[in-house]
Amino acid sequence: MAGLSFCGNNVTKNAYSVDTGMLNNGCFVDALNLVPHVFLLFITFPILFIGWGSQSSKVQIHHNTWLHFPGHNLRWILTFTLLFVHVCEIAEGIMDTNHLHLFMPAFMGFIAATTSVVYYHNIETSNFPKLLLALFIYWVLAFITKSIKLWKFAEYGVGVLHLRFCITALLVVLYGLLMAVEINVIRVRRYVFFANPQKVKPPEDLQDLGVRFLQPFVNLLSKATYWWMNPLIIGAHKRPIELKKIGKLPIAMRALTNYLKLKDAYEDQRNAEDPEKAPSIWRSMYRAFGRPILLSSTFRYLADLLGFAGPLCIYGIVEHLNKKPVKEGSVYFMSSNELLQNTSVLAVLLFLALVLQRTFLQASYYVTIETGINLRGALLAMIYNKILRLSTSNMSMGEMTLGQINNLVAIETNQLMWFLFLCPNLWAMPVQIVMGVILLYYLLGTSALIGASVIVLLAPVQYLIATKLADTQKSTLDQSTERLKKTTEILKGIKLLKLYAWENIFCDSVEDTRGKELTSLRTFALYTSMSIFMNAAIPIAAVLVTFVSHALINKSKPSSSEAFAALALFHILVTPLFLLSTVVRFAVKAMVSLIPLYPVQVNGGFFTWGSNLSTLSDINICIPTGQLTMIVGQVGCGKSSLLLAMLGEMQTLSGKVYWSNKNRYSVGYATQKSWLLNATVEDNITFGSPFNKQRYKTVIDACSLQPDVDLLPFGDQTEIGERGINLSGGQRQRICVARALYQNTNIVFLDDPFSALDIHLSDHLMQEGILKFLQDDKRTVVLVTHKLQYLIHADWIIAMKDGSVLREGTLKDIQTHDVELYEHWKTLMNRQDQELEKIDNCQTALERKTLRRAFYSREAKNQVDDDEEGEMHCQTLVCWQYLSSGGFLMVFLMVFSKLLKHSVMVAIDYWLVCLTLTMCLCGVLLFIILCGAGIALCLITSLTVEFLGLSAATNLHHNLLNKIIHAPIRYPRHLTYQVSTTHLTYQHIPPTLESLTRSTLLCLSAIGVIAFVTPSFLIALIPLAVSFYFIQKYFRVASKDLQDLDDSTQLPLLCHFSETAEGLTTIRAFRHESRFKQKMLELTDTNNTAYLFLSAANRWLEVRTDYLGAVIVLTAAVASIWSSGKSLPSSMVGLGLTYALTVTNYLNWVVRNLADLEVQMAAVKKVNSFLSTESENYEGSMDTTQVPEDWPQHGEIKIQDLCVRYDPLLKPVLKHVNAYINPGQKVGICGRTGSGKSSLSLAFFNMVDVFEGRIIIDGIDICKLPLQTLRSRLSIILQDPVLFSGSIRFNLDPERTCTDDRLWEALEIAQLKNMVKALSGGLDAVVTEGGENFSVGQRQLFCLARAFVRKSSILIMDEATASIDMATENVLQKVVMTAFADRTVVTIAHLVSSILEAEQVLVFSAGQLVECDSAVNLLAQQDSLFSVLVRTHK
Repeated sequence: MAGLSFCGNNVTKNAYSVDTGMLNNGCFVDALNLVPHVFLLFITFPILFIGWGSQSSKVQIHHNTWLHFPGHNLRWILTFTLLFVHVCEIAEGIMDTNHLHLFMPAFMGFIAATTSVVYYHNIETSNFPKLLLALFIYWVLAFITKSIKLWKFAEYGVGVLHLRFCITALLVVLYGLLMAVEINVIRVRRYVFFANPQKVKPPEDLQDLGVRFLQPFVNLLSKATYWWMNPLIIGAHKRPIELKKIGKLPIAMRALTNYLKLKDAYEDQRNAEDPEKAPSIWRSMYRAFGRPILLSSTFRYLADLLGFAGPLCIYGIVEHLNKKPVKEGSVYFMSSNELLQNTSVLAVLLFLALVLQRTFLQASYYVTIETGINLRGALLAMIYNKILRLSTSNMSMGEMTLGQINNLVAIETNQLMWFLFLCPNLWAMPVQIVMGVILLYYLLGTSALIGASVIVLLAPVQYLIATKLADTQKSTLDQSTERLKKTTEILKGIKLLKLYAWENIFCDSVEDTRGKELTSLRTFALYTSMSIFMNAAIPIAAVLVTFVSHALINKSKPSSSEAFAALALFHILVTPLFLLSTVVRFAVKAMVSLIPLYPVQVNGGFFTWGSNLSTLSDINICIPTGQLTMIVGQVGCGKSSLLLAMLGEMQTLSGKVYWSNKNRYSVGYATQKSWLLNATVEDNITFGSPFNKQRYKTVIDACSLQPDVDLLPFGDQTEIGERGINLSGGQRQRICVARALYQNTNIVFLDDPFSALDIHLSDHLMQEGILKFLQDDKRTVVLVTHKLQYLIHADWIIAMKDGSVLREGTLKDIQTHDVELYEHWKTLMNRQDQELEKIDNCQTALERKTLRRAFYSREAKNQVDDDEEGEMHCQTLVCWQYLSSGGFLMVFLMVFSKLLKHSVMVAIDYWLVCLTLTMCLCGVLLFIILCGAGIALCLITSLTVEFLGLSAATNLHHNLLNKIIHAPIRYPRHLTYQVSTTHLTYQHIPPTLESLTRSTLLCLSAIGVIAFVTPSFLIALIPLAVSFYFIQKYFRVASKDLQDLDDSTQLPLLCHFSETAEGLTTIRAFRHESRFKQKMLELTDTNNTAYLFLSAANRWLEVRTDYLGAVIVLTAAVASIWSSGKSLPSSMVGLGLTYALTVTNYLNWVVRNLADLEVQMAAVKKVNSFLSTESENYEGSMDTTQVPEDWPQHGEIKIQDLCVRYDPLLKPVLKHVNAYINPGQKVGICGRTGSGKSSLSLAFFNMVDVFEGRIIIDGIDICKLPLQTLRSRLSIILQDPVLFSGSIRFNLDPERTCTDDRLWEALEIAQLKNMVKALSGGLDAVVTEGGENFSVGQRQLFCLARAFVRKSSILIMDEATASIDMATENVLQKVVMTAFADRTVVTIAHLVSSILEAEQVLVFSAGQLVECDSAVNLLAQQDSLFSVLVRTHK
């Protein structure tokens, strides 16, 4: 070794001597090592900076991210390792500043390695492989020169005990591996030394201009730092991120790809020996998505292991803070231990370990989230396929409800996704805990094991709390589902509830369910707060037990290095302890989430709806091809069921439905209950078929839709809203019929298409749509109808009774063979042989107003939403409104306890510093007291946060429910308000608020402690704070946009699932399953794209804040090392560094929680704005005591100069109406569609704005009455039948004031007594959601019975017999006339024939009363409008 000299040695002249040979001179060998680096820089810099342009790229692609050289990732990993080894070489060489050659080649090597990777990246993305030859030459030269140096070290006895030898050996290995990678590129791509270079083509995703999610395609550095997201996130500050900007998903991440992968894994499990055995969905998920989870777990293990570098580095820095390194002679070969005892080196290693740890951790998070999203897409596709195969009986019998489907789609799949996200923690946590305990034992001995035993002993308690939490969550979910179901029913039937003054009864019902839900929520809040408390208190208890036991066992104080390394380790253990309960909770939720969907069931026997009783029996029919078949019969006889049985929607118990292949391919089908998509009018009619202008125009005209389309703001391109909410019943029905007509199908099924149409529209549709359009095409038409006057047009008639076919044949056959039935029909028909008079094309002014009012409201609402989006500056005010709704005492307790808790936590750690300096009994006692106070405050803070959130949610829900129920009928009632308030205000906001305050206070206390220990840190804090400000500023804007995109793309997906479930029969009849599947896949991919970008944005933030945290740690460490000589105790340095490490963990959560809270508060703001809307004036100017108890006793009605409008902003719908109705008089009101008939009925109940004139009933002006009194004294039967889930008794008498005899009497009047008696339970028989277990006609009859139960002296019938056959209607008319002989009955009729017996008829046109007289007198006047209506149609 003595013969080996080094440049810079001034003692001898051997430093530059080459007498013994050039390679024996160490300085020459080091200079030789410079040659490859200089060569590379000389070759590559002109190419990189002068540029060789993009013209060299032979393949044009949209994204400059095409990575196609073999060994790409390995090259990047090796290069990063090379850079780290060069840093170690520089550190080792720089220890002796007299010898420049010891670190100069290393420094140049670092620059050359950086240049090599930049050069390689540019060549690869530009596809110019020939220039890689320069890199190949560089690796060869570098390998040779380093090998010479290693050989000379070995020759002179420098071995593995010396750091310089180890570094050189590592460099030789790395250069050799990089050379091998380069040789492999030449071998595969053949760009040199081969005659035929390999031609490559970019992947399909990169050729697609729409794919913008580039994470799978970018290089390793961009992958790790999400650099490719920079343009999107920074650009969001200037222009909002739109759906178009985020583009499409890569093929591998699309729902279809992942569905096929999951399906294959599922099907592969099927055993030929045991085909009945159901495959395991868990095993399928593992086979399909197991590999990325293993990769993520590997990243997580690496991150956790690197996490322990922090405490170990703190131990080393504090231990060796004031020790100076000793140098032996001029030539000094350092050992690895000596390098690791240098505090500056330890500070840099701590920084690098933190950067690497956070990079691996974020990579683990990303991989699991991406896999979770892929799994969610696959599961949604699988669920959708199941839904498409559900039998109709599953829905109608309540076995599978829309609520369950929405719950499955919106919540359960997300639970599985999040469980997958937490999966790596399941096996990473035990390793983390075991490693932590081992290191604690190494530092503190037996006392560390005693402290760790606290964690072990309390782990079962944590597990117990977690399982209880999961059980309570399930119970809460059941109660929430029940409350949601009741709320949905209220929203759907709000008009009826208001008209019957039942809103408070139903509100109380929801409040009762809410009460049960709140009981579960209180338990949930208690267990959640206990979980949070345990997670916060266990580390404090462990620290307390450890240090107290150390004092008692060792009878001495711990050293500062031991104490603060142990403290940092306890901080690390907080994460696995916190996640333990979370992972268990999500695991239980995931187990619950895998609820099987009901498959289609086909059994032998009669046609049934899922019970043992047959609904249809002895059906033997034949539908003639190319002819019009009509199915007639009384309400509930099985007409609609027969259609559904033919479509395969009922369970077949016996017999078979035969279809020719040509005919069964698709059936045009219009349901009795109109079903519309949330799409444009055109999309609803064309329903996926190619657009044919002539055909479309003919269908529109046949269904009389042109005048309606003309009224819409954007014509047939207008979105008509969910379920056609802005259209009348007749308009919805005509669009459904138009859809069936437009489709090019051989068979068309029409289920009572005339029920919601007046006689003019019905006749036009029959003549132009069915007889002309369909019959001209020779299409087979099956029409269910109650309009017997159309039987003359039927080619074939099927008469049904009690679920069986009574008679079938032509009308002539029936006339010949069943005279009694024919005569019965003849009396009901009342048909006239006159030619149908053409309908007046002039639509009434009111219909225009109705449509305009609907769309005006929507546009106004959108405008309000836009304004709200622009007002994000009042977040603090909204947050305060939310907190104050939880109670000022709870807010004060939360803020005070939080501040006090964090102050005590700092005090505990500071007192630990004091204990490491001087140990005394008083000090230990004070330490115990502080730890006890910290634990108590943890409990108080966790309880206050949870119960503050619960209190706020309770108050907001109560206020919102009351506002929804008592708001005027014209206000839109969105179910999303109800859902978002309860779910968001309790489930999301409290934990976000807790996390935000905890993270912020931890970061502030950490920065405060570091600044107290080393004030010079504040100088470096300024640029760090500026960097943090810009990072959070850009992120919050982008995050909000992406969050909005995620929310806005999730809603159409949920709607699509709901629409599919509601329209199953229609979709299957048309054979449009594949189109709807494709739409679902597109919607899923769109939502997943938004969610992936949101996730990538979160990773973008976390990587940057983590790196910023690492810089803070480095700055704090360097500042501490520089200040150590100036009377700064090493224990204070340990405290500062321990706190600096916590900043890395919590800095990103400050921004994340701030962004989340901003989005959540925007939702609360919408709720608050809804709460500020006006309610109906329920009080009135008269006191209830002034109204006689038997009012109205006579039923006298005076209408004086009445003017009515729906909103002060709109024009009147009734103008100066004057009429007088005698007590007990039977009055008919008629007029064409939209003439103002229904508006008058609403005016009787003060449901519309009566701005001029008045209605006087029995001497009292109804506008002066309290609304509850007015509406509870009148009865009304609406056109749309509304039933609520519960019993028949509850639907007839929710107030529970009537005897059974009275209820049976009402049912007898409504022709329902026998049917109800046949049901199990009688009056207590079950009514499913929406009354789906009864036919539409039967539901209408129940509504009639409901009105009869009240026995008011005034009954208003608003087109109440639209869904009832003519025979039943005639019976009812007679019953009403007798049962209400002494009472006033006002009938609003769409069939003029139903009011021919009326004592007085009011005829309306364009909102004005044009005729008022008895029916006889009006008929006598040939030119009266009433006479025209009667002559035209009865």
